[in-house]
Amino acid sequence: MNIFAIIGATATGKTALALALAKRLPIEIISMDSALIYKDMDIGTAKPDAMEQSICPHHLIDIKTPTQTYSAADFVEDCTKLCDEIQMRGNIPLIVGGTMMYFRALTFGLNNLPSADENIRKVLQEEKQRYGLNYLYQELQKHDPITADKLDCHDSQRIERALEIFRITGTPMSELLKQEQTSTLHVKAFGLMPDNRKQLHSTIEQRFNTMIKKGFLDEVRQLQQTYPNLTIDYPSMRCVGYRQAWQHLSGEIDFDTFIKQGIVATRQLAKRQITWLRSFQIPTFDYSQNSQAVIDDLYMEILKESSL
Repeated sequence: MNIFAIIGATATGKTALALALAKRLPIEIISMDSALIYKDMDIGTAKPDAMEQSICPHHLIDIKTPTQTYSAADFVEDCTKLCDEIQMRGNIPLIVGGTMMYFRALTFGLNNLPSADENIRKVLQEEKQRYGLNYLYQELQKHDPITADKLDCHDSQRIERALEIFRITGTPMSELLKQEQTSTLHVKAFGLMPDNRKQLHSTIEQRFNTMIKKGFLDEVRQLQQTYPNLTIDYPSMRCVGYRQAWQHLSGEIDFDTFIKQGIVATRQLAKRQITWLRSFQIPTFDYSQNSQAVIDDLYMEILKESSL
């Protein structure tokens, strides 16, 4: 029995498609989302609600607090173990999400990137303090444009890590990633690729405004109270929308700017996810145009491949 995956950009219908398939097939969903792992972060991550999660078993949701960390290596270990367990139960593992780095690690293998160099990290911190994060991002664009294109220009941790790797090895991180060993885990993946970018942008804007109405800012306030050690620099607060909400609540930006920057950040995330998706060269579908046809097509593909 094979392992299947539905991957794609934010707001392209991954959850809705997976749940539609779960109503017709013995599926267990493995979340491949670096935001859904966090407890108490429900609204801003568009986490499947209790009713949706009751349709079929869901895994790797609410497994960490916002002050804990989780890596691609952790995901590969957990996902591989879950796939075995799900298959032993006679069910179909369906990996669903948009954290493309997790998918790459799962299907192409983990990398052998160099360990941290404290001296270089100190130099990078000094450069950031002196010249600003944009300077580091421009340096990354110069030395490793492929990696830079996949990163948010505000993602300090990943920008510094990519520059650190380049300064240690003299080789762009994107080149080192090509040297990864192929994973033995075979995944039959399907991608959700929007044909109409303007429609995707409109969906993103509507969804972000809906999150606000549902109490997104109250959720972030509650996080600050529940986890007093939490700061804007934690990986959990790099989840799209949360950094902007934190800045608004701290008085750095007004409400309208928060909304604007949150929507722009989500669009930028979608753009990076689409860039990743194209690089995987897998079959893609536009779920927003003819959802029932996509459901039927993937149902038949999974049925055929899984030998049910």
